[in-house]
Amino acid sequence: MSGQLVKLKIEAFKDDLFNDEVDNGTFNALFNPESYNLNYQVVNNKTAAHGSSGSKPKYNNKKPTGLNLEFLFDRTGAALGVEKKKDLNIQDDLDAFKRIVFDHNGDIHKPHYLKITWGTLLFKGCLESLDITYKLFSPQGAPLRAVAKANFSDVINSKLNAAKNKNSSPDLTHIRVVKEGDTLPLMTQKIYGDSKYYLHVAKVNKIVNFRKLVAGTKIIFPPIETMANN
Repeated sequence: MSGQLVKLKIEAFKDDLFNDEVDNGTFNALFNPESYNLNYQVVNNKTAAHGSSGSKPKYNNKKPTGLNLEFLFDRTGAALGVEKKKDLNIQDDLDAFKRIVFDHNGDIHKPHYLKITWGTLLFKGCLESLDITYKLFSPQGAPLRAVAKANFSDVINSKLNAAKNKNSSPDLTHIRVVKEGDTLPLMTQKIYGDSKYYLHVAKVNKIVNFRKLVAGTKIIFPPIETMANN
């Protein structure tokens, strides 16, 4: 229905493929957020190369995307469309929220995997941190209003980055098959982030004419530490 209010929703899962849903594992926000923040970080490696006098940042990888959200909890009846709670206590709402996003899952030995949806937002990840501030109290000291600041980390990006980093890490031995148009300096650049090690690679592989690589040839690229120590 056009114009219908859609609430931000959090669904909890036991697996990082988001197939195995947690029983009663859905939380619908009482109030939609006024804004949300997506955080992206690029990690540069500033370690100086062996024998060099200085260093310059080199791209290493991307950190997982971060999602920052604020959730308002209020059962005083002051907010339109939200019922007043008989005991004027929002702790039950907070406990239901924490059960979804924070509580430890005994099956996976960590908090749940979370799918957060609202409008065009689709985020799959895990809770990184949760900070709850109580703002209003009854004469008896019972909390009436609270704001929960939650930071989430994108578990999908994290897995992809880990796989990518493992596949191209200069600290591991790699074997590559030469394709048409490949050059040893270019292949070395892709593995180590610096083409200067191509002569070391040629020596390890006993390549006499590195300017004319034969397609289909397998080339070993040893760990960068080995190259730096030679």
